[in-house]
Amino acid sequence: MGAFDEFIGRESVAGLRAVLVRARPERDWATLDTVHESLPGNALKARSDLVAAALATDLDGDYRSAADVFRRALSDPDFRGWPLWPVTESAVTLALAEGSTTAFDDALELLSELTHRLTSEFAIRRLLAADLDRALVAVRAWTSSPDEHVRRLASEGTRPYLPWAVRVPGLLTRSRDLVPVLESLRDDGSDYVRRSVANHLNDIARHDPALVVETLDDWANDADAPPTRSWVVRHALRSLVKKGDQGALAILGFRAQSVTVSPPVLSAETLTVPDRLSITIDVRNDGDADARLVVDYVVGYRKSNGSISPKVFKLTTVSLAPGETRSVRAVHDFRPLSTRVHHAGTHWVEAQVNGVRSEATAFELEL
Repeated sequence: MGAFDEFIGRESVAGLRAVLVRARPERDWATLDTVHESLPGNALKARSDLVAAALATDLDGDYRSAADVFRRALSDPDFRGWPLWPVTESAVTLALAEGSTTAFDDALELLSELTHRLTSEFAIRRLLAADLDRALVAVRAWTSSPDEHVRRLASEGTRPYLPWAVRVPGLLTRSRDLVPVLESLRDDGSDYVRRSVANHLNDIARHDPALVVETLDDWANDADAPPTRSWVVRHALRSLVKKGDQGALAILGFRAQSVTVSPPVLSAETLTVPDRLSITIDVRNDGDADARLVVDYVVGYRKSNGSISPKVFKLTTVSLAPGETRSVRAVHDFRPLSTRVHHAGTHWVEAQVNGVRSEATAFELEL
């Protein structure tokens, strides 16, 4: 990640050490003073782990000492930013090493105190994995916190597939236990919190789409729902809609319709990277009532082993009167990306209308 990794680097670690020296000047923080020498060449997560280990060493492996100094440091306005990631991780490491319920509960409280300086969403994962039931007691209480950062931690920290974070098996098998937490936050006054709720539900949809559809169907049909609820529902359903899930589409008002969808018409039969492909899709409403349609397109990318990997791209939504035909167009770029390596050979494009796919139109991609 290059410069991104430097968020935890020599300068920021020196700043963290200065804060901790002001909090506890009687400690020499010797390990933290030299840990920067081992950081180069490591990614951000590995750097965090190295600094967290240095903190644990300088704190003599004692959770109570760690909690005391970190709470003292909270009075310092410089105690913030990416160096707090290893701070939260070291606190959890020491609490779990102590093994007492007192340290476990206090570590949860400490994370909630630190999270407004830098999110504690990564560090909480090991507490969740160690004792999910005990941790969820605190999580549920956080939903009524006056601090939006703490409320967000209740949702974000418990996401099943939180990026960069360790997996917690219980969050995959007990998603229904988290629904009340999300329900408490669905109409939160902070967009920061509501976005987390939507992303959490979008995560659950990867392994339990039926639960997400069931939950959001109830939320969407609540007559007392505020205007902000509709955005949460739409954003939470985004992956299921791209997959053509009929339950998700129905919640958003896109029900099965009698339509005719043409195979995509492409602007070229052969492209050479970098190039752009124009895609035209004709859709006709064959029914006797107006039809609301979500129109997407799917590109079948050839992989290095010759297999095809389809990816859905959002296009548009349309409303068609009975008998009406509409042409919708897209332009798709084929250019080198860090997130996608192109491979020469046959690719294809399909239309997807209300989750139903058309016949495919093939084209050749050359490098």
